[in-house]
Amino acid sequence: MIPHSNILDLQNRIALYEDIKAYETLYHHMFEHLHKFSFSIVKSNEAAEEIVSDVFIKVWQIKARLMEIENLKVYLFTITKNFSINYIHKNYKNVPYCIDDIDIQAVVSIGNPEELYISAETINKIKQAIQELPPQCRLVFQLVKEDGLKYKEAAEVLNISVLTVRNQLAIAIRKIADFLPASFQPNPSLISRFSRS
Repeated sequence: MIPHSNILDLQNRIALYEDIKAYETLYHHMFEHLHKFSFSIVKSNEAAEEIVSDVFIKVWQIKARLMEIENLKVYLFTITKNFSINYIHKNYKNVPYCIDDIDIQAVVSIGNPEELYISAETINKIKQAIQELPPQCRLVFQLVKEDGLKYKEAAEVLNISVLTVRNQLAIAIRKIADFLPASFQPNPSLISRFSRS
């Protein structure tokens, strides 16, 4: 993910100069992360694409006020979460009342050659472990381990405490590790790669 200092630079250029190139750069660097996050909630590629597009339309509409936003990355994830939940409210019956009630879908793929050496059985066990995490736990795992948010940022996005983020992440890693055979104990960064889309 794009470093915070680069996001701040893009934020300044968009807000102060209406710099369309900076806006496009921000879009290209954040789209995949926001799309994956939205998809995990709405479970539709098309809807997630539309939601992320709406998020960036909103950013352009408020460009003059962007400097008032302390952490644009957190803002983007928060708006994506809110738009995704709004999409569920508009399009489904028996709407869940909070994020804990939504059936969050884990998004899994293999990303580098090191992971290609892992057996299909182990990959399936990791996928199953991620899928069986409670919804909030899955979102915390995705935001921190995959999207690179700091604990405080993930807490702000999900409107929970930093301690809850830390605890949920520990639970996620422990549960994923419990699913793996005793002979296979990858480092935590490898486990986190399996939530990628």
